[in-house]
Amino acid sequence: MITADKSQVGQACIFGFPLVFNLDQVGRYVETGVGANPAAPFNSFSHARALAGPADNFVSINNDTVYSMAQLDLSVGPVMLEVPDTAGRYYVLQFVDAWTNNFAYVGHRATGTEAGSFLIVPPGWEGVAPADATVIVSPTTVASIVGRWACDGEADLPAVHRLQDAASLTPLDPAATPAGIPAIDAAVPAEVQLLEKLRVWSQAFPPAVSDRAVLDALAPTGITETGASPYLAASAETIAELGGALAASQAALIDYLRTGDVPMVNGWQLTYHSFDYNSDFFEVGTLDTPLFTSVPPEQKYQLRAAAALGGLWGNHAYEAAYAPIYTDADGEQLDGANSYELRLDPTPPARAFWSLTMYSLPDFFLVENEIKRYSIGDRTPGLSYNDDGSLTICMSATRPADPAKLANWLPAPAGPFRPLLRMYEPSTEIIDGSYVIPAITRVAAQAGQEPSND
Repeated sequence: MITADKSQVGQACIFGFPLVFNLDQVGRYVETGVGANPAAPFNSFSHARALAGPADNFVSINNDTVYSMAQLDLSVGPVMLEVPDTAGRYYVLQFVDAWTNNFAYVGHRATGTEAGSFLIVPPGWEGVAPADATVIVSPTTVASIVGRWACDGEADLPAVHRLQDAASLTPLDPAATPAGIPAIDAAVPAEVQLLEKLRVWSQAFPPAVSDRAVLDALAPTGITETGASPYLAASAETIAELGGALAASQAALIDYLRTGDVPMVNGWQLTYHSFDYNSDFFEVGTLDTPLFTSVPPEQKYQLRAAAALGGLWGNHAYEAAYAPIYTDADGEQLDGANSYELRLDPTPPARAFWSLTMYSLPDFFLVENEIKRYSIGDRTPGLSYNDDGSLTICMSATRPADPAKLANWLPAPAGPFRPLLRMYEPSTEIIDGSYVIPAITRVAAQAGQEPSND
């Protein structure tokens, strides 16, 4: 019987949103593919063959690396991962469980760039691994590998393709059939399908032990009931109340992305610890240190839900630090109707590389533009630096008339936008805040500006 009040429904939404949103995306990759990544069965790689663009409708996708995605289903037992020698090239394979916990890393920072073997095993596995393989225990039987290969433009793609093709996933039992993600009863009303997915999928993929008391406390919402869906027997009035509470909670989550309790400097949200909610699972390449495990319990679920909505499959800051921004130096929403400048002096001290990527609102998608530039950074060819070594990036929906500014132009949509600064393998100065990102300033319109063909 469903007896929850609006507050409990809202709590269930925040608690379960990462699982539901994440597994919906896992299903997309397996069934239809996403953008440049074609569909691929469980336990195999889907390789994008180009840098991401506007056709890749995935939240906050990056334009710095070429993606190799793999959705794992360890109901078949262990799966062997083989990675090639990248000869120093930056790459990362990030492991994310069903609840969006980053639980392992393989790659440049974590394990080096030599060839290697890694045996990925399901929770509770007690077998014997090959002597030359590093064991990675997944917290849930379904998980994701989010692979990123650094790519310096079109000319570099063939080299990236060779590395992608050399990476492999091989189930030790090739005859086993993946169980997949349990189907949801289509008769459940659309308004409450989030709760139904949470109910079914949390039973198939249990959360961390530290989260189970919270799940049990939300029993009045129906999400802990087994068997047939409790929402099928609910009255129309109850469904309407549940649906309204879920919609309100998701609207509040969107607002939290803009106003959440994260450090702010010059309008930049220093979301360096937005993925630190995992305090349970630490496999190869992760850092189990207070700096990255100190999220207060009362903030954990809100932070986890916001991280999923605003940047699903984002990295821990020791791998890549993220700083989004919505407003200019005057606190006004960034909008393509205006022109803006960002003067970096110095540029971000990242050990690997850095980039600034443009995203539309409210979807956080890449923005179509006439010069096909979706991000700008230290690897962008032809940048024009100032005499003092600083770099001024221009952002607008209209083409700058000044050729020097055109070289440094990051095209924006005609309406509101949100840039995101990424710093790969950030230095200590970034993490501790001693490197200060300057504000984005609005500049006066220039005579002779030409419209961008969005």
